Amino acid sequence: MTTTTPETPQAPTRPKLSPRKRAQRFRLAQYALLVIVVAALALTVDWPAVRDSFFAPEDIKLTLTSGLGTALKNTIIYTAGAFVIGLVLGTVLALMRLSSVGPYRWFATAWIEFFRGLPALLVLLVFGTLSIAFPGLVIPFDPYGTVWVGLGIVASAYMAETIRAGIQAVPKGQVEAARSLGMTPGASTRKIVLPQALRIVIPPLTNELILLIKDSSLVFILGISTTGFELTKYGRDLGNQTAGLTPLTVAGLCYLVITLPLSVLVRRMEARQRKER
Repeated sequence: MTTTTPETPQAPTRPKLSPRKRAQRFRLAQYALLVIVVAALALTVDWPAVRDSFFAPEDIKLTLTSGLGTALKNTIIYTAGAFVIGLVLGTVLALMRLSSVGPYRWFATAWIEFFRGLPALLVLLVFGTLSIAFPGLVIPFDPYGTVWVGLGIVASAYMAETIRAGIQAVPKGQVEAARSLGMTPGASTRKIVLPQALRIVIPPLTNELILLIKDSSLVFILGISTTGFELTKYGRDLGNQTAGLTPLTVAGLCYLVITLPLSVLVRRMEARQRKER
């Protein structure tokens, strides 16, 4: 007679999580960790000291009423002029870089590598002291002209590479079609290639504009007068008077007021280009 041993009941196995569920739980853990870190920082910060140093109400009022509008206007003027010079010069350099003529390519390559390697601060300093090497030399619309040329030259080196990439992204078939219609190389470049290339590189060129806005803070090296102050120089000098950082904080927030809409614009343009592809 055979005896059967009773089977031991097995513990129920937990169902495995799908990759989607695991990803959701991982994201929730990250969010929870972020909330914990932010809460810990918020509880340890000395908020009264932060307010007195960075957001003193009386210093905010003084900053807003002592010439902030002029500094903001100067920042925009410096940036706009440098961007125009950089765009025009960068387009010429990009075409020279793609030219079949050797000296054009060599000159453009040397220009791009040289000014991409130099700090913008040094370039501004050189153009601000040109009158020492060339007595009687006056750059028109000074100090705006000096800033436009200095920052514009540096920007042209970066924009040239961006525009060159845009030109090379234009399908060669369109150029060949223009040539078959009897267009000269110059006409096909002006009417076919450049319009499409500039449309392609609008987002990265907008990023260059944002960088130029921040580079305009280097204008202080020129020793400009009060009427030529840009945001950083204005905030720094006023901060020295008030012995606080509130004016510089307000100036920094003004940079955000300019750059954040541009950043949103860049993202929308990039999203539109992805949809069109």
